[in-house]
Amino acid sequence: MMCWEMPRSARASIGAKSTPLDKSGRASAITATSMARVPSNTVYSTQGGFADFMESEDVLRDLFGRGGETRIRLRGQDALYRLSVGFLEALNGATKRITLPDGGTLDVVIPAGTRDKQVLRLRGKGGPGLGGGPPGDALVEIEVEPHKFFTREGDDIHLELPISLPEAVLGAKLDVPTSTGPVRMTVPKGANTGTVLRLRGKGALRSDKSHGDEYVTLKIVLPQELDPELEEFARRWQAGQNQNPRRHLEV
Repeated sequence: MMCWEMPRSARASIGAKSTPLDKSGRASAITATSMARVPSNTVYSTQGGFADFMESEDVLRDLFGRGGETRIRLRGQDALYRLSVGFLEALNGATKRITLPDGGTLDVVIPAGTRDKQVLRLRGKGGPGLGGGPPGDALVEIEVEPHKFFTREGDDIHLELPISLPEAVLGAKLDVPTSTGPVRMTVPKGANTGTVLRLRGKGALRSDKSHGDEYVTLKIVLPQELDPELEEFARRWQAGQNQNPRRHLEV
C-alpha cells in the first residue's frame, strides 16, 4: 500500500455552498472562489487510486464533521478597485478614500513615486473568510492623471520651459517648477530651442530612496505682437541673415 501526501498547492476552490457528491460518492466539479487549506502533513492511503482516496471516510471526516458540518477553512476573496490620483499626488504621496459598494469607505495610502497602473495591496481589506479563515486583500489599481506641463519617463520628470529671446541670448536665472515647488535654474548665454538642462534629484522617488532627475527642455518664444524694434534689428543683423539653421535638412 502506498501513501499519498496532499501537497500545499492542492487547495480546492469552492463556492459559498459546500460541494455535493455525485451518485458514485465522488466530489463533483468545484467552482473557483477561494482556496480551501488542507494541512500539508496529512497522509492518506491511496492503494485503490484517487477514487478510493476521495471516498475514504477519513478524508470526508477531515473535510466534513461527523454530522456533515463544514470544517473547511477558507481565505476570503480579493477585491479589485481602481483609483484615480493626480500626477503630483502619485509623485509626492497622498491618502485617498474609496467608497465601497456597501457604502463603507477605505482609506488608501499612495506611496511617493507610485506609477500609473501600479497595483497596491491592502492586506486583510477584502472579503471575509469562511470557517475562521483569514479575509482576502484589497487590490487597488492606480490610474495617474496626466499633468498640464509635466510628463514622466521612468523615474525622471520632463518639462518644456518657454524662454524669451533676451533670456536665450544673454542668459538668465529663472524659477522653474518642480514636483515639490519652484527652484532657481541658470539658463546659459546663447541657449537655443531644444537645449536640455538637468535638475538633479527632482524626479520621482525610487525604491532605494534616491530620486530621478528633472529634464528641462528650453523653447524660445517671440512676442505675440510684432515689435518694430526687434523687426528693425533683424533686418540689420548681418550674422542672422547669413545663418542657415536648416543646413542639416539638405539632401
